[in-house]
Amino acid sequence: MESTQSTAHPVSANPNTLTIRYDDQVVRYFVIATVIWGFVGMLVGALIALQMPFWQANLGQYLSFGRLRPLHTNAVIFAFAGNAIFAAIYYSTQRLTKTRMFSDAMSRVHFWGWQAIIVSAAVTLPLGFTTGKEYAELEWPIDVLIAVIWVIFAVNFFMTLKIRREKHMYVALWFYIATIVTIAILHIGNSLAIPVGMFKSYPIYAGVQDAFVQWWYGHNAVAFFLTTPFLGLMYYFLPKAAERPVFSYRLSIVHFWSLVFLYIWAGPHHLNYTSIPEWAVSLGMVFSVMLWMPSWGGMINGLFTLRGAWHKLRDSVVLKMYVIGITFYGMSTFEGPLLSVKTVNALSHYTDWTIGHAHAGALGWNGFMTFGMIYWLLPKLWKTKLWSDKLANTHFWVGTIGMLLYVMALYSAGVTQGLMWRAFDDAGRLLYPDFMETVIQIVPMYWVRLIGGLLYLSGMIMLGVNMIMTIRNAPEKPTDAAVTVSA
Repeated sequence: MESTQSTAHPVSANPNTLTIRYDDQVVRYFVIATVIWGFVGMLVGALIALQMPFWQANLGQYLSFGRLRPLHTNAVIFAFAGNAIFAAIYYSTQRLTKTRMFSDAMSRVHFWGWQAIIVSAAVTLPLGFTTGKEYAELEWPIDVLIAVIWVIFAVNFFMTLKIRREKHMYVALWFYIATIVTIAILHIGNSLAIPVGMFKSYPIYAGVQDAFVQWWYGHNAVAFFLTTPFLGLMYYFLPKAAERPVFSYRLSIVHFWSLVFLYIWAGPHHLNYTSIPEWAVSLGMVFSVMLWMPSWGGMINGLFTLRGAWHKLRDSVVLKMYVIGITFYGMSTFEGPLLSVKTVNALSHYTDWTIGHAHAGALGWNGFMTFGMIYWLLPKLWKTKLWSDKLANTHFWVGTIGMLLYVMALYSAGVTQGLMWRAFDDAGRLLYPDFMETVIQIVPMYWVRLIGGLLYLSGMIMLGVNMIMTIRNAPEKPTDAAVTVSA
């Protein structure tokens, strides 16, 4: 596939300079897709949150909790967060390299191919076509398509780096590189399977080995899909929004290398108190605890970037979103290592505490960083003012309150479950031998969780309305940004 460089960069009047016009159209596509799929993912999430305390909401076989739950996780992670990642990468990479993306065609194939993957997931998962593997439920034809689209994305990205006009590679690009390379390895390694039908396959691994590979993939999907690209997003967009340089560039480099080295080994902590070898669990726990340092180094670097700019939070909804997002990142990356410690895990394992932790990361960290980026990008991509700053601020408060209600309800439910399951009487018998006793106790917390989820969904709707109205007020065909560089 040929590069579009030659046609995309008209020569300026000065023969010693060159005008480079960025491909912002693909960024617009990904921003719109992010909001649409975010709404779908949160809506499905609200439905399954209702199904937990109100079983009548399981609307038949295809809309039952068991079918919709993987649809929800895939929609939030790969559709909502995934499209946000691509929007961030396509926007920032071009500006950090002072180069248009290597191939417009590849960018378009990436966009439409990724949407096809999402639609395929939305069709197959409710129908019951699943591998049963966490975050890797999609069957082999879709897995093959994911690999193809990811390779196209990778080639486009690395060829852009090859032809870049900015010699220095900013730290955000290093986080993007880690994401692209590692996700490719994780996806291919975990998805190796033997097809026995169009929508049925069996993994090449079995037993303990299968569990090992699955959680090497599962935890590092969190690390390299929901963490490293969003840290790249943070290092680019936060300084832009704050109009301040990164607090410590040296710390950002240390943050990158230590995080990348440590994260890859942390997966076995998901398998505490299972049949895998004790040394593997201990290894996962040790590396998880060590992750405190680079994770909090990144959080501190992000928050300290706002030194001298905290007053801007009064008027900037973008900075408010980023502060909440980075705070949730700090909280989640403190809580994750804590939950990996065996004595704590003995209480938290298989409880809703883990579910609360996952949502604090995905909706608190990834969600708010995405919202901040979109509110910052909308006026720039469509060359107009954001339709309603008031609605954006309302989104911030509604979303924040919703997240707090959500996670606190699940933390309470999780601790209640853990304590009841391990409660014994004086004779050594279980105090609550009937599982339903635990379920009845946590039903009120599930209703609070639903309220929190509905508030978060309401914020998503506010963002959608704001985006639609902003686009409606934009010029008929917004122009792409350009930069002039030395020829």
